[in-house]
Amino acid sequence: MTQSLLNALRAAARQAPESGIVEVVNAARGRADLIPLWVGEGDLPTPEFICEAAAGALKAGETFYTYQRGLPELRQALADYHARVYERPFDAERFFVTGSGMQSIQIAVQMIVGAGDEVLVPTPAWPNIAAAVGICGGNPVSVPMHFGTLGWTLDLDLLAASVTPHTRAIFLNSPSNPTGWVADHSTLLAILALARKHGLWIISDEVYGRFYYGERGRAPSLHDIADDGDRILYVNTFSKNWAMTGWRIGWMSAPAELGQVIENMVQYSTSGVAAFMQRAALAALSPQGDAFLAEQIARAEAGRRIVCDAISGLPGCRFAEPEGAFYLFFGLDAHPDSRRLAMDLVREVGLGLAPGSAFGAAGEGFLRLCYARRQDHLVEGTLRLSRWLAD
Repeated sequence: MTQSLLNALRAAARQAPESGIVEVVNAARGRADLIPLWVGEGDLPTPEFICEAAAGALKAGETFYTYQRGLPELRQALADYHARVYERPFDAERFFVTGSGMQSIQIAVQMIVGAGDEVLVPTPAWPNIAAAVGICGGNPVSVPMHFGTLGWTLDLDLLAASVTPHTRAIFLNSPSNPTGWVADHSTLLAILALARKHGLWIISDEVYGRFYYGERGRAPSLHDIADDGDRILYVNTFSKNWAMTGWRIGWMSAPAELGQVIENMVQYSTSGVAAFMQRAALAALSPQGDAFLAEQIARAEAGRRIVCDAISGLPGCRFAEPEGAFYLFFGLDAHPDSRRLAMDLVREVGLGLAPGSAFGAAGEGFLRLCYARRQDHLVEGTLRLSRWLAD
């Protein structure tokens, strides 16, 4: 009966892959001494001033349907935020509030990908993008990045050679989850030129754009070089910058002429983001939010130093010091099976790390560690790993 019910579903939904990260998380249920460094979030709660903004909106009765594209004042605040970060003006009509960065990705994919269409995805990559493409009937095409003495590098010739008549888009996540790789200015220029040449869309995931350890204070971006009319859909979220992972609110930046289509996509999925959540997002974009974000980045940078120093001393260890995001993606020569290694660590020493295989075949042999966490957990977690390897 169960198999019959499953077979009655669309193949694309039925075949959507399970999360390799969740499998490891489930193996640790009930372990009191667990050090969880596997998921993509810090351990600070949402700041009080953000929560108070949401509570105030609830008390004021903001519990009704609202603008599908987002509150006008929030869209303007997003435009102002981008103007501060990228040092040029932005039109509020380019911004659309969504129910998370993941919904932004889903909407972007749904707008441009149909049955048989291909999306090029540099890998290792967060698995949700490939799943979103597959559910739409498209084909995510992995473009494996190379790991070597220069760290992770994207072969632009291979990216260009991967374009076929069925290619519709390039998915670009920079800074990268899980590797911490950042596309530099010349790489961005090459990707934009490739997209223009073939009439491709770019889905630009800049969720970790502020978690960048270079001098500029934010990662290089297509916002620096693209025209407003380029075929680029930027996806982003309030989750990482302002400790709002559980809130599920994000945004898209897109050419203004796509506004009605994006509004329709929001209408037919969630019918908009709750007004009180948008009030919280407005607070996040305030000067208080800037100060909290600076604290978050400094905390992540300190965590990065702790784990890089600790992991570099392990035998047979390989990694590239991350340029951005807040993950260390490292491998151990004696343990090429990342799923097995992650399961052994969580069961035997209570250390939760994400297996590299969850990020595609190019991630096999690596583990992902989130270092946007309290320092004592980072120290103890890497110490447990070192002791386990020595036994």
